[in-house]
Amino acid sequence: MEERDLYRMIDQHEATVSMVFPALMRKVFSWMTLALVITGLTAYGVASNESIMFSLYSSQWVIFGLIALELGLVIYLSARIQKLSLTTATVCFILFSVVNGLTLAPIFIIYTGSSIAKVFFITAGTFAAMALIGYRTKKDLSMIGRILIMALIGLIIASLVNLFLKSSGLELILSYVGVLIFVGLTAWDTQKIKLMLNQCEAPDEEAQKIALLGSLTLYLDFINLFLYLLRIFGNRE
Repeated sequence: MEERDLYRMIDQHEATVSMVFPALMRKVFSWMTLALVITGLTAYGVASNESIMFSLYSSQWVIFGLIALELGLVIYLSARIQKLSLTTATVCFILFSVVNGLTLAPIFIIYTGSSIAKVFFITAGTFAAMALIGYRTKKDLSMIGRILIMALIGLIIASLVNLFLKSSGLELILSYVGVLIFVGLTAWDTQKIKLMLNQCEAPDEEAQKIALLGSLTLYLDFINLFLYLLRIFGNRE
């Protein structure tokens, strides 16, 4: 009798664990989608209001402040996620989505609405394909991921240099490089998130915080991929 009870408990535990992973992965993409919606609505709303746009972009200090706030939120959330409550971490993620929307508002003035929509769907299709590859592949992508991180550092340095050079040719080259980097990072990050969530035995707060951090990672991949594709395919006003 005790042996049967033991086997029943083991079967129940395995069944619970098998249901945890899909639920957590759904949370990752649900939170990411919500963040993208918040960012998009914020950016469009700000761009549609001339007084808000003037208030935000009439001073470089405001722009630098928004960028600093973005970086601060990402660093804070990534470094302190284990010590924060799930509610606090979620609020930080939503706040970051709003601030990012404020910094992205000018794209609705610089580019035509139709080209923004076109590039968004291109980005969504590319992102979905690479996320599926990262989720399904049996190959370990960690080596590729490390190479892409080093390439990303080089891209950031080259982009900072081009702020002074103001070379349109170099900007186009960096845009293509950026697309390749974030296409690869999408697959690697998806695989990395999958492996972390596979180790969670219950949908507790700690597991959900891992899922939230994963959604932040994929959100950043999507946004950066979108921006680099917009520089390549976007039509200016």
